[in-house]
Amino acid sequence: MTSPLRFTRREFSRLGLLAMGITAAGHDVLAVGSAEGPVRHRFLCCDYQGNRIAIVAADGTVEWDFAGTNPQDCWMLPNGNVLFCHRDGAREVSPQRKVVWEYKAAAGAQCHSCQPLPNGRVLVAECGLGRLVEAGRSGEVVRELKIASKAKNLGHQFRGTRRTADGHTWVCLMDEQKIVELGPDGAQRREIAVDGFPHAAVKLPDGNLLITLGPSRKVIELDGKSNRVWEIGRDEIPGNPLRLPAGCQRLPNGNTVVCNYLGGGFMGKQPQAFEVTRDKRVVWEFAGHDGFKTINQIQLLDLPAKAVRAGVLR
Repeated sequence: MTSPLRFTRREFSRLGLLAMGITAAGHDVLAVGSAEGPVRHRFLCCDYQGNRIAIVAADGTVEWDFAGTNPQDCWMLPNGNVLFCHRDGAREVSPQRKVVWEYKAAAGAQCHSCQPLPNGRVLVAECGLGRLVEAGRSGEVVRELKIASKAKNLGHQFRGTRRTADGHTWVCLMDEQKIVELGPDGAQRREIAVDGFPHAAVKLPDGNLLITLGPSRKVIELDGKSNRVWEIGRDEIPGNPLRLPAGCQRLPNGNTVVCNYLGGGFMGKQPQAFEVTRDKRVVWEFAGHDGFKTINQIQLLDLPAKAVRAGVLR
């Protein structure tokens, strides 16, 4: 098994891998027309209950897929490989479906987030053990950050975890209904209480945070003083009531893409992801119920080069 490639900071910045983002996938696609033509997206996604990671073309055709047990997070790397985490660890897989790198989580852990780092390591969040690890090129633990959590359900300790270009790490402590910011040294710098169970927290260029609140069925944006400056309520989007908003992405045009995890008896009954404008008009949605069960994370693969250089926010 070979090691994952190292990437320069310029490569990661060019591909938007220092500031995170997402999108959605499917076979039944609504593409709303605009001055620039209909909105269509090609994307990479995780299907948690479908136990696979897939690349989906703009017409809904599955171009590539790979099996994984309850995948939670996924990345298209500069070398064309796909990095994803699953219940028991993380893997990097080539377009030819060869596993070229793997991290195996310790016994008792559940992996709910991963992220490629500019130094070639991979950041992996491990619930159960309450820690973040930086896995090296041989799959070894190079660095460990302990995360204090009072969650009674160990699998709910935390969800989305992202390291930003300044070396700070943002962690969603789900059951504690808060988000914490860790400095480069791992020390807690900030704690933000939210009125729900956070699944993703995306740091935006203006310092705001885009947050999905999972079972609380909200998407909110907070400014630097934790004031709410934008939100989507449970039933605000016609045809797309929030069931469990998981992954999200802020696009360069200001639109937001939301992965709407359809558990709780809603599977197959509405779109699994959608894109809305700032004034909450739906311009794209995906309902691939013939091939997907629960889409919980996405990375758009069709952003214009100029936008990609500016950074993909997921």
